[in-house]
Amino acid sequence: MYNTWEELKADCSGCQKCLLGATRTNLVFGVGNENAEVLFIGEGPGEQEDLKGEPFVGRSGQLLDKYMDAIGLDRKKNIYIANMVKCRPPHNRDPQQDEQEACLDWLREQVRLMKPKIIVCVGRIAAQKLIGADFKVTQQHGEFIEKNGVLMMGTFHPAALLRNPNNKPQALEDFLKLRDKIKEVCDHTY
Repeated sequence: MYNTWEELKADCSGCQKCLLGATRTNLVFGVGNENAEVLFIGEGPGEQEDLKGEPFVGRSGQLLDKYMDAIGLDRKKNIYIANMVKCRPPHNRDPQQDEQEACLDWLREQVRLMKPKIIVCVGRIAAQKLIGADFKVTQQHGEFIEKNGVLMMGTFHPAALLRNPNNKPQALEDFLKLRDKIKEVCDHTY
């Protein structure tokens, strides 16, 4: 257990628990307000994220930023964004089970230090790992489920929305529900 974000990030930056550590350009630890009440969790870094060392900075990240902006959220001010795995899987493939397990303690410590009131699982991989193995994003997106005193919601991954723009209105509805839930349970997000 860590007492500070600095200690956690320093140890995480030297991680070689799985093979992804040997192939990364940069560790993608997370970005945002470490005291945020809302934590977004994606699956893992892509090429642009690996190059910059920050989650969701490519085309899908720009789309995510637009959705967040629509409800008054900003990665530099009032939320935090992290990933299931902190290193890029080759060719942007889904993180494998052993890679997720190797990285899960880092994420658990981020959650423990932050104590978010709401966790938004961005995409199928994060939702199935954190909410439930049988979670279906296409059917259960926008639903809030309480786990260990934290409200959790799964939503579409922005990369999936870029591939299938027909789901964009449903994703916007998810973010509007998120805004309402933040107003209901959070003290200092807005």
